Amino acid sequence: MAPKFLFLISFQLFLFLVISQEQPLLDMAEQDSVYRVLESVNPTIPWRSIFPDDFCYSAPHGVVCDVFSEPNGSISAVHITELSFGYVSDFNPNPPCYPNSTFDPLLFTSFKYLRKLFFYKCFTDLPVSVSTVWPSFASSLEELIFIDNPALVGSLNGLTGNFTSLKRAVITGNGLSGNIPGWVVDSVNLEELTLSRNQLDGAVSTSFSKLKLLRILDLSQNQFDGNVPDSIANLTQLLKLDLSANAFSGKIPNILVNLQNMEFLDLSHNQFGNFGVPVFLSKMPRLRELHLNGNSLGGHIPEIWKNLGGIKGIGFSNMGLVGNIPASMGVYLRNLSYLGLDNNQLEGTVPGELGFLEFAGEINLENNNLSGRVPFTAMVGEILKLQGNPGLCVDDVDLVKNGSRFGHYLKLCNKTKLPNLVNPVLMGVASSSSLGLSLPSVVVKLIWVLVFFV
Repeated sequence: MAPKFLFLISFQLFLFLVISQEQPLLDMAEQDSVYRVLESVNPTIPWRSIFPDDFCYSAPHGVVCDVFSEPNGSISAVHITELSFGYVSDFNPNPPCYPNSTFDPLLFTSFKYLRKLFFYKCFTDLPVSVSTVWPSFASSLEELIFIDNPALVGSLNGLTGNFTSLKRAVITGNGLSGNIPGWVVDSVNLEELTLSRNQLDGAVSTSFSKLKLLRILDLSQNQFDGNVPDSIANLTQLLKLDLSANAFSGKIPNILVNLQNMEFLDLSHNQFGNFGVPVFLSKMPRLRELHLNGNSLGGHIPEIWKNLGGIKGIGFSNMGLVGNIPASMGVYLRNLSYLGLDNNQLEGTVPGELGFLEFAGEINLENNNLSGRVPFTAMVGEILKLQGNPGLCVDDVDLVKNGSRFGHYLKLCNKTKLPNLVNPVLMGVASSSSLGLSLPSVVVKLIWVLVFFV
Protein backbone atom coordinates (compact mmCIF):
# COMPACT_ATOMS: atom_id res chain seq x y z
CA MET A 1 0.00 0.00 0.00
CA ALA A 2 2.90 2.37 0.72
CA PRO A 3 4.29 2.41 -2.88
CA LYS A 4 0.78 3.06 -4.25
CA PHE A 5 0.27 5.95 -1.79
CA LEU A 6 3.61 7.47 -2.75
CA PHE A 7 2.67 7.15 -6.43
CA LEU A 8 -0.59 9.05 -5.86
CA ILE A 9 1.21 11.83 -4.01
CA SER A 10 3.82 12.11 -6.73
CA PHE A 11 1.17 12.15 -9.44
CA GLN A 12 -0.79 14.91 -7.67
CA LEU A 13 2.39 16.97 -7.28
CA PHE A 14 3.11 16.46 -10.96
CA LEU A 15 -0.35 17.68 -11.91
CA PHE A 16 0.03 20.72 -9.66
CA LEU A 17 3.33 21.65 -11.30
CA VAL A 18 1.88 21.24 -14.78
CA ILE A 19 -1.18 23.31 -13.94
CA SER A 20 0.87 25.99 -12.19
CA GLN A 21 3.07 26.33 -15.26
CA GLU A 22 -0.06 27.01 -17.30
CA GLN A 23 -1.19 29.76 -14.93
CA PRO A 24 -0.47 33.21 -16.36
CA LEU A 25 1.80 35.48 -14.38
CA LEU A 26 0.83 38.82 -12.93
CA ASP A 27 1.71 41.58 -15.34
CA MET A 28 5.07 43.08 -14.40
CA ALA A 29 3.72 46.63 -14.50
CA GLU A 30 0.91 45.68 -12.12
CA GLN A 31 3.40 43.89 -9.87
CA ASP A 32 5.63 46.98 -9.79
CA SER A 33 2.62 49.14 -8.94
CA VAL A 34 1.94 46.97 -5.90
CA TYR A 35 5.55 47.39 -4.77
CA ARG A 36 5.31 51.17 -5.11
CA VAL A 37 2.03 51.33 -3.21
CA LEU A 38 3.50 49.18 -0.42
CA GLU A 39 6.53 51.47 -0.27
CA SER A 40 4.32 54.56 0.00
CA VAL A 41 2.40 52.95 2.86
CA ASN A 42 5.50 51.79 4.73
CA PRO A 43 8.95 52.59 3.28
CA THR A 44 10.75 50.98 6.23
CA ILE A 45 10.03 47.46 4.98
CA PRO A 46 12.07 46.03 2.03
CA TRP A 47 9.02 44.70 0.18
CA ARG A 48 10.85 43.75 -3.02
CA SER A 49 13.39 41.51 -1.28
CA ILE A 50 10.91 39.92 1.15
CA PHE A 51 8.39 39.17 -1.62
CA PRO A 52 10.45 38.80 -4.80
CA ASP A 53 8.11 36.35 -6.53
CA ASP A 54 4.87 36.78 -8.40
CA PHE A 55 2.27 38.25 -6.03
CA CYS A 56 -0.30 35.75 -7.26
CA TYR A 57 1.80 32.97 -5.74
CA SER A 58 3.45 34.71 -2.81
CA ALA A 59 2.24 38.02 -1.40
CA PRO A 60 1.87 39.74 1.96
CA HIS A 61 -1.44 39.34 3.71
CA GLY A 62 -3.86 41.90 2.34
CA VAL A 63 -2.64 41.68 -1.25
CA VAL A 64 -4.99 39.33 -3.09
CA CYS A 65 -4.91 38.12 -6.65
CA ASP A 66 -7.61 36.41 -8.68
CA VAL A 67 -7.89 34.45 -11.92
CA PHE A 68 -9.97 35.77 -14.80
CA SER A 69 -11.27 33.32 -17.39
CA GLU A 70 -12.56 33.47 -20.91
CA PRO A 71 -16.18 32.45 -21.65
CA ASN A 72 -14.90 29.03 -22.80
CA GLY A 73 -13.34 28.42 -19.41
CA SER A 74 -9.71 28.95 -20.34
CA ILE A 75 -7.64 31.17 -18.09
CA SER A 76 -6.87 34.53 -19.67
CA ALA A 77 -5.14 36.57 -16.96
CA VAL A 78 -4.54 37.21 -13.27
CA HIS A 79 -4.98 40.57 -11.56
CA ILE A 80 -4.82 42.22 -8.15
CA THR A 81 -8.34 42.32 -6.68
CA GLU A 82 -7.81 43.31 -3.02
CA LEU A 83 -5.45 45.74 -1.31
CA SER A 84 -5.71 46.03 2.48
CA PHE A 85 -3.27 48.09 4.53
CA GLY A 86 -2.92 48.75 8.24
CA TYR A 87 -2.29 46.09 10.88
CA VAL A 88 -5.55 44.97 12.46
CA SER A 89 -4.68 41.88 14.51
CA ASP A 90 -2.65 38.70 14.48
CA PHE A 91 -5.58 37.09 12.71
CA ASN A 92 -5.66 39.86 10.10
CA PRO A 93 -2.03 40.97 9.76
CA ASN A 94 -2.26 43.39 6.83
CA PRO A 95 0.91 45.28 5.91
CA PRO A 96 1.51 47.74 8.79
CA CYS A 97 1.39 51.43 7.96
CA TYR A 98 3.98 54.11 8.67
CA PRO A 99 3.04 57.36 10.50
CA ASN A 100 3.87 59.33 7.33
CA SER A 101 2.07 57.01 4.94
CA THR A 102 1.01 58.56 1.65
CA PHE A 103 -0.94 57.64 -1.46
CA ASP A 104 1.01 56.66 -4.53
CA PRO A 105 -1.08 57.82 -7.55
CA LEU A 106 -0.56 54.40 -9.11
CA LEU A 107 -3.04 53.11 -6.53
CA PHE A 108 -5.85 54.73 -8.53
CA THR A 109 -4.66 54.01 -12.07
CA SER A 110 -3.02 50.57 -12.09
CA PHE A 111 -5.65 48.21 -10.64
CA LYS A 112 -8.59 48.06 -13.00
CA TYR A 113 -9.89 44.84 -11.43
CA LEU A 114 -9.72 46.00 -7.82
CA ARG A 115 -12.71 44.89 -5.71
CA LYS A 116 -11.60 45.94 -2.22
CA LEU A 117 -9.52 48.87 -0.96
CA PHE A 118 -8.92 49.02 2.80
CA PHE A 119 -6.90 51.46 4.94
CA TYR A 120 -6.88 51.19 8.75
CA LYS A 121 -4.97 53.73 10.87
CA CYS A 122 -2.59 54.53 8.03
CA PHE A 123 -2.79 58.31 7.67
CA THR A 124 -2.22 59.55 11.20
CA ASP A 125 0.53 62.18 10.94
CA LEU A 126 1.34 63.72 7.56
CA PRO A 127 -1.84 65.27 6.06
CA VAL A 128 -3.07 63.52 2.94
CA SER A 129 -5.76 65.25 0.90
CA VAL A 130 -8.32 63.30 -1.07
CA SER A 131 -8.86 66.26 -3.40
CA THR A 132 -5.44 65.87 -4.99
CA VAL A 133 -4.92 62.13 -5.23
CA TRP A 134 -8.27 60.66 -6.25
CA PRO A 135 -8.68 60.54 -10.01
CA SER A 136 -11.51 58.64 -11.65
CA PHE A 137 -11.21 54.93 -10.93
CA ALA A 138 -12.87 51.90 -9.38
CA SER A 139 -15.46 50.66 -11.85
CA SER A 140 -15.04 47.17 -10.34
CA LEU A 141 -14.67 48.29 -6.70
CA GLU A 142 -17.12 46.61 -4.30
CA GLU A 143 -15.67 47.68 -0.92
CA LEU A 144 -14.13 51.06 -0.07
CA ILE A 145 -13.03 51.17 3.58
CA PHE A 146 -11.11 53.92 5.38
CA ILE A 147 -11.13 53.57 9.19
CA ASP A 148 -9.43 55.86 11.73
CA ASN A 149 -7.20 57.90 9.44
CA PRO A 150 -7.33 61.36 11.11
CA ALA A 151 -4.75 62.85 8.72
CA LEU A 152 -6.91 62.00 5.70
CA VAL A 153 -8.30 65.47 5.05
CA GLY A 154 -10.03 67.52 2.39
CA SER A 155 -13.50 67.44 0.94
CA LEU A 156 -15.14 64.08 0.52
CA ASN A 157 -16.48 65.42 -2.76
CA GLY A 158 -12.94 65.09 -4.06
CA LEU A 159 -13.53 61.37 -4.22
CA THR A 160 -14.68 60.73 -7.78
CA GLY A 161 -15.11 57.63 -9.83
CA ASN A 162 -17.45 55.14 -11.38
CA PHE A 163 -18.82 53.33 -8.33
CA THR A 164 -21.65 51.39 -9.92
CA SER A 165 -20.31 48.11 -8.47
CA LEU A 166 -19.81 49.47 -4.96
CA LYS A 167 -21.60 47.57 -2.17
CA ARG A 168 -19.85 48.85 0.98
CA ALA A 169 -18.51 52.32 1.66
CA VAL A 170 -17.15 52.61 5.21
CA ILE A 171 -15.35 55.94 5.62
CA THR A 172 -15.24 56.55 9.36
CA GLY A 173 -12.94 58.26 11.83
CA ASN A 174 -11.15 60.45 9.29
CA GLY A 175 -10.61 64.21 8.91
CA LEU A 176 -12.85 64.59 5.86
CA SER A 177 -15.11 67.59 5.43
CA GLY A 178 -17.84 68.80 3.09
CA ASN A 179 -21.16 67.14 2.42
CA ILE A 180 -22.21 63.73 1.16
CA PRO A 181 -20.53 63.23 -2.24
CA GLY A 182 -22.49 62.97 -5.45
CA TRP A 183 -21.23 59.50 -6.31
CA VAL A 184 -23.46 58.13 -3.55
CA VAL A 185 -26.54 58.82 -5.68
CA ASP A 186 -25.22 56.69 -8.54
CA SER A 187 -24.04 53.76 -6.41
CA VAL A 188 -27.24 51.83 -6.99
CA ASN A 189 -25.77 48.57 -5.64
CA LEU A 190 -24.76 50.13 -2.33
CA GLU A 191 -25.77 48.09 0.73
CA GLU A 192 -23.84 49.97 3.43
CA LEU A 193 -22.94 53.66 3.65
CA THR A 194 -21.05 54.57 6.82
CA LEU A 195 -19.65 58.11 6.95
CA SER A 196 -19.47 58.46 10.73
CA ARG A 197 -16.89 60.32 12.82
CA ASN A 198 -15.75 62.76 10.17
CA GLN A 199 -16.19 66.55 9.90
CA LEU A 200 -18.99 66.52 7.35
CA ASP A 201 -21.43 69.39 7.70
CA GLY A 202 -24.35 71.33 6.29
CA ALA A 203 -27.82 70.23 5.34
CA VAL A 204 -28.11 66.80 3.75
CA SER A 205 -29.40 67.60 0.28
CA THR A 206 -28.37 64.31 -1.29
CA SER A 207 -31.30 62.20 -2.45
CA PHE A 208 -31.13 58.59 -1.34
CA SER A 209 -34.07 57.49 -3.48
CA LYS A 210 -32.02 55.38 -5.89
CA LEU A 211 -30.33 53.32 -3.18
CA LYS A 212 -32.99 50.64 -3.08
CA LEU A 213 -30.59 48.00 -1.72
CA LEU A 214 -29.19 50.08 1.15
CA ARG A 215 -29.38 48.28 4.50
CA ILE A 216 -27.09 50.41 6.68
CA LEU A 217 -26.94 54.23 6.72
CA ASP A 218 -24.66 55.73 9.37
CA LEU A 219 -23.99 59.47 9.32
CA SER A 220 -23.33 59.76 13.06
CA GLN A 221 -20.84 62.06 14.80
CA ASN A 222 -20.59 64.73 12.14
CA GLN A 223 -21.91 68.28 11.94
CA PHE A 224 -24.96 67.85 9.73
CA ASP A 225 -27.87 70.19 10.40
CA GLY A 226 -31.33 71.02 9.09
CA ASN A 227 -34.13 68.51 8.65
CA VAL A 228 -33.81 64.79 8.07
CA PRO A 229 -34.25 64.35 4.30
CA ASP A 230 -37.54 62.73 3.34
CA SER A 231 -35.76 60.58 0.74
CA ILE A 232 -34.47 58.35 3.56
CA ALA A 233 -38.01 57.01 3.84
CA ASN A 234 -37.56 55.42 0.39
CA LEU A 235 -34.88 53.08 1.75
CA THR A 236 -37.33 50.30 2.46
CA GLN A 237 -34.59 47.68 2.94
CA LEU A 238 -32.89 49.72 5.66
CA LEU A 239 -32.04 47.78 8.84
CA LYS A 240 -29.94 50.43 10.59
CA LEU A 241 -30.27 54.22 10.59
CA ASP A 242 -27.81 56.14 12.77
CA LEU A 243 -27.93 59.95 12.62
CA SER A 244 -26.75 60.49 16.19
CA ALA A 245 -24.46 63.27 17.42
CA ASN A 246 -25.24 65.82 14.71
CA ALA A 247 -27.34 68.99 14.70
CA PHE A 248 -30.46 67.75 12.91
CA SER A 249 -33.49 69.76 13.99
CA GLY A 250 -37.21 70.14 13.50
CA LYS A 251 -39.54 67.19 13.86
CA ILE A 252 -38.64 63.54 13.56
CA PRO A 253 -40.44 62.87 10.26
CA ASN A 254 -43.46 60.57 10.44
CA ILE A 255 -42.55 59.25 7.00
CA LEU A 256 -39.87 57.12 8.67
CA VAL A 257 -42.69 54.70 9.43
CA ASN A 258 -42.14 53.41 5.87
CA LEU A 259 -38.94 51.74 7.11
CA GLN A 260 -40.72 48.57 8.18
CA ASN A 261 -37.53 46.48 8.22
CA MET A 262 -35.80 48.83 10.65
CA GLU A 263 -34.08 47.13 13.58
CA PHE A 264 -31.73 49.86 14.83
CA LEU A 265 -32.77 53.53 15.02
CA ASP A 266 -30.48 56.09 16.68
CA LEU A 267 -31.41 59.77 16.45
CA SER A 268 -29.86 60.70 19.79
CA HIS A 269 -27.98 63.92 20.59
CA ASN A 270 -29.46 66.12 17.91
CA GLN A 271 -31.72 69.15 18.20
CA PHE A 272 -35.15 67.62 17.61
CA GLY A 273 -37.56 69.33 19.95
CA ASN A 274 -40.98 69.91 21.45
CA PHE A 275 -42.87 67.30 19.46
CA GLY A 276 -42.83 64.40 21.92
CA VAL A 277 -41.84 60.78 21.37
CA PRO A 278 -43.15 59.81 17.90
CA VAL A 279 -46.14 57.51 18.22
CA PHE A 280 -45.51 56.06 14.75
CA LEU A 281 -42.79 53.94 16.38
CA SER A 282 -45.54 51.56 17.49
CA LYS A 283 -45.93 50.60 13.82
CA MET A 284 -42.31 49.47 13.48
CA PRO A 285 -42.47 46.04 15.14
CA ARG A 286 -38.98 44.91 14.08
CA LEU A 287 -37.21 47.54 16.17
CA ARG A 288 -34.56 46.11 18.46
CA GLU A 289 -32.71 49.31 19.43
CA LEU A 290 -34.29 52.76 19.83
CA HIS A 291 -32.27 55.77 20.98
CA LEU A 292 -33.67 59.30 21.15
CA ASN A 293 -31.76 60.57 24.20
CA GLY A 294 -30.34 64.06 24.24
CA ASN A 295 -33.18 65.63 22.25
CA SER A 296 -35.63 68.05 23.86
CA LEU A 297 -38.71 66.15 22.71
CA GLY A 298 -40.64 66.70 25.94
CA GLY A 299 -44.11 65.34 26.66
CA HIS A 300 -45.24 62.07 28.20
CA ILE A 301 -43.97 58.59 27.40
CA PRO A 302 -46.68 57.32 25.04
CA GLU A 303 -48.45 53.98 25.31
CA ILE A 304 -46.83 52.44 22.21
CA TRP A 305 -45.21 49.30 23.61
CA LYS A 306 -47.71 46.54 22.85
CA ASN A 307 -46.29 45.88 19.35
CA LEU A 308 -42.64 46.38 20.29
CA GLY A 309 -42.07 43.25 22.34
CA GLY A 310 -38.81 42.40 20.57
CA ILE A 311 -37.04 45.60 21.51
CA LYS A 312 -33.88 45.16 23.57
CA GLY A 313 -32.61 48.68 24.16
CA ILE A 314 -34.36 52.03 24.76
CA GLY A 315 -32.46 55.28 25.30
CA PHE A 316 -34.78 58.08 26.46
CA SER A 317 -32.35 59.96 28.71
CA ASN A 318 -32.30 63.75 29.00
CA MET A 319 -35.35 64.38 26.80
CA GLY A 320 -37.48 66.59 29.04
CA LEU A 321 -40.02 63.82 29.58
CA VAL A 322 -42.79 64.41 32.16
CA GLY A 323 -45.54 62.36 33.76
CA ASN A 324 -45.50 58.75 34.91
CA ILE A 325 -43.53 55.77 33.67
CA PRO A 326 -46.05 53.54 31.85
CA ALA A 327 -46.53 50.18 33.52
CA SER A 328 -46.99 48.76 30.02
CA MET A 329 -43.24 49.00 29.45
CA GLY A 330 -42.74 46.24 32.00
CA VAL A 331 -45.69 44.23 30.71
CA TYR A 332 -44.81 44.11 27.02
CA LEU A 333 -41.04 44.68 26.75
CA ARG A 334 -40.02 41.31 28.15
CA ASN A 335 -36.82 41.12 26.03
CA LEU A 336 -35.54 44.50 27.21
CA SER A 337 -31.93 44.55 28.39
CA TYR A 338 -31.43 48.31 28.68
CA LEU A 339 -33.85 51.09 29.63
CA GLY A 340 -32.54 54.63 30.05
CA LEU A 341 -35.05 57.14 31.44
CA ASP A 342 -32.62 59.15 33.54
CA ASN A 343 -32.29 62.93 33.69
CA ASN A 344 -35.90 63.72 32.86
CA GLN A 345 -38.78 65.15 34.90
CA LEU A 346 -40.71 61.93 35.41
CA GLU A 347 -42.84 61.64 38.52
CA GLY A 348 -45.05 59.18 40.34
CA THR A 349 -43.98 55.76 41.54
CA VAL A 350 -41.70 53.12 40.07
CA PRO A 351 -44.06 50.66 38.32
CA GLY A 352 -43.86 47.22 39.88
CA GLU A 353 -44.20 45.78 36.37
CA LEU A 354 -40.59 46.79 35.65
CA GLY A 355 -39.65 43.93 37.93
CA PHE A 356 -40.84 41.57 35.18
CA LEU A 357 -37.85 42.54 33.00
CA GLU A 358 -35.83 39.45 33.75
CA PHE A 359 -33.23 40.10 31.03
CA ALA A 360 -32.55 43.68 32.09
CA GLY A 361 -28.90 44.58 32.57
CA GLU A 362 -29.65 48.20 33.43
CA ILE A 363 -32.77 50.21 34.24
CA ASN A 364 -31.64 53.80 34.77
CA LEU A 365 -34.21 56.05 36.44
CA GLU A 366 -31.76 58.48 38.02
CA ASN A 367 -32.35 62.22 38.44
CA ASN A 368 -36.13 62.39 38.08
CA ASN A 369 -38.92 63.31 40.51
CA LEU A 370 -40.04 59.78 41.36
CA SER A 371 -41.47 59.07 44.79
CA GLY A 372 -43.01 56.36 46.97
CA ARG A 373 -41.96 52.81 47.71
CA VAL A 374 -39.68 50.89 45.37
CA PRO A 375 -41.84 47.79 44.75
CA PHE A 376 -38.91 45.46 44.11
CA THR A 377 -35.47 45.75 45.66
CA ALA A 378 -33.52 42.77 44.32
CA MET A 379 -32.46 44.84 41.31
CA VAL A 380 -31.54 48.01 43.20
CA GLY A 381 -27.95 49.10 42.73
CA GLU A 382 -26.26 47.24 39.92
CA ILE A 383 -29.33 46.97 37.67
CA LEU A 384 -31.89 49.47 38.95
CA LYS A 385 -30.36 52.96 39.16
CA LEU A 386 -32.38 55.31 41.39
CA GLN A 387 -30.01 58.03 42.58
CA GLY A 388 -31.36 61.58 42.37
CA ASN A 389 -34.95 60.72 43.35
CA PRO A 390 -35.14 61.87 47.01
CA GLY A 391 -38.81 60.93 47.24
CA LEU A 392 -38.14 57.20 46.84
CA CYS A 393 -37.82 54.79 49.75
CA VAL A 394 -37.39 51.07 50.40
CA ASP A 395 -38.59 48.71 53.12
CA ASP A 396 -35.33 46.72 53.17
CA VAL A 397 -33.35 47.82 56.24
CA ASP A 398 -30.19 46.03 55.09
CA LEU A 399 -30.39 47.75 51.73
CA VAL A 400 -30.50 51.13 53.45
CA LYS A 401 -27.57 50.24 55.71
CA ASN A 402 -25.50 49.20 52.68
CA GLY A 403 -26.65 52.16 50.65
CA SER A 404 -23.12 53.56 50.45
CA ARG A 405 -22.55 51.18 47.58
CA PHE A 406 -25.25 53.04 45.67
CA GLY A 407 -24.39 56.62 46.57
CA HIS A 408 -26.15 57.06 49.97
CA TYR A 409 -29.47 57.84 48.34
CA LEU A 410 -31.70 55.10 49.75
CA LYS A 411 -33.92 55.77 52.72
CA LEU A 412 -36.24 53.60 54.78
CA CYS A 413 -39.95 54.00 54.21
CA ASN A 414 -42.17 55.08 57.12
CA LYS A 415 -44.38 52.47 58.79
CA THR A 416 -47.72 52.05 57.10
CA LYS A 417 -50.63 53.61 58.95
CA LEU A 418 -53.31 50.97 59.32
CA PRO A 419 -56.97 51.69 58.62
CA ASN A 420 -59.15 52.83 61.53
CA LEU A 421 -61.22 49.65 61.16
CA VAL A 422 -58.28 47.64 62.46
CA ASN A 423 -57.42 49.93 65.38
CA PRO A 424 -59.97 48.46 67.79
CA VAL A 425 -58.57 45.01 67.19
CA LEU A 426 -55.12 46.21 68.12
CA MET A 427 -56.41 47.32 71.52
CA GLY A 428 -56.76 43.77 72.74
CA VAL A 429 -59.54 41.40 73.82
CA ALA A 430 -61.78 44.13 75.17
CA SER A 431 -61.78 45.92 71.87
CA SER A 432 -62.31 42.70 69.94
CA SER A 433 -65.45 41.98 71.95
CA SER A 434 -66.74 45.39 71.08
CA LEU A 435 -66.69 44.21 67.44
CA GLY A 436 -68.60 41.12 68.29
CA LEU A 437 -65.47 38.97 68.24
CA SER A 438 -64.27 36.52 70.89
CA LEU A 439 -60.53 36.17 70.27
CA PRO A 440 -57.74 35.55 72.75
CA SER A 441 -55.20 38.34 73.13
CA VAL A 442 -52.41 36.31 71.54
CA VAL A 443 -54.47 35.79 68.39
CA VAL A 444 -55.22 39.50 68.22
CA LYS A 445 -51.53 40.27 68.44
CA LEU A 446 -50.76 37.71 65.71
CA ILE A 447 -53.31 39.38 63.46
CA TRP A 448 -51.68 42.71 64.17
CA VAL A 449 -48.26 41.34 63.12
CA LEU A 450 -49.64 39.82 59.93
CA VAL A 451 -51.52 42.97 58.95
CA PHE A 452 -48.59 45.22 59.63
CA PHE A 453 -45.83 43.26 57.88
CA VAL A 454 -47.79 41.61 55.10
